[in-house]
Amino acid sequence: MFTAYGASHGVVIALFVAGAAALVLAGRSRPSRVAERAAAVGTAALFVAMVVYLNVPGRFDPAHTLPLQLSDLVTVSAICALWSRAQWAFALTYYWGLVLSTQALVSPALRGPDFPSAEFLVFWGLHLLVVWVAVYQTWGLGMRPTWRDYRTAVAVSLAWAAVALTANAATGGNYGFLSRKPEVDSLLDLLGPWPWYLIPETALVLGVWALMTWPWTRRR
Repeated sequence: MFTAYGASHGVVIALFVAGAAALVLAGRSRPSRVAERAAAVGTAALFVAMVVYLNVPGRFDPAHTLPLQLSDLVTVSAICALWSRAQWAFALTYYWGLVLSTQALVSPALRGPDFPSAEFLVFWGLHLLVVWVAVYQTWGLGMRPTWRDYRTAVAVSLAWAAVALTANAATGGNYGFLSRKPEVDSLLDLLGPWPWYLIPETALVLGVWALMTWPWTRRR
C-alpha cells in the first residue's frame, strides 16, 4: 500500500521538481506547439480512460466515482490550456493547480497500492501534469493572471462547490472534501471541525489567490 512520505512519495517529489525546472527551460527556449498539443491529447486520453474505468458497471458508485472532484476540473482546464493557450484555461490551471493540486504533494489522499500500480501512476501522473502545466505556462511561456482571471476563478469555484455539495447531499459522497475531512492527515485538520473549517479554508484560498495575482498586475 502507498504510504505518505515513503520512498515512492519522495521519488515523486524529486520528479516533480526536476520536471518543473525542465519545463521552465523548455518554455523559455523553443516551446513546441506540437509537443503541447500531443501532451494535451495524451492527458485527455488518460483522463477519459480513468473516468470510464471508474464508472463501468460493477465499479460505478455515484458517491465516489463521478468526475466531480476539483482535481477532475483542473485536469480539464490543463488540457484546454495546453491545446489552446486560452487565458481562461491558463488562469484556472494557475489558481487551482498551484494552490490545490500541490496539496497532493504534501498530503496525498491516495489510499491504494504503491508503485507500479495503475492507481498510483494515474493519481500522480494527473496531479503532477496539472502543476507542471501551470509552472510551464507561467514561468516558461510568460503567461500572467489578471484580476479579471481572479474573479473568474472565484466564480467558477463557487459554482463547482454548489454542484459538489448538492452531489454530496444526494449520494452521501464527499466531493471536494466539502462534507467532511479526508480520512488521511491534511491541512484541513488545522482549521477546525466540519462545517466550520469551510470558512477559514475559503478565506485562505481566496487570500492566497489574491497574493498570487497582485505581483503580476503590479508589474504591469
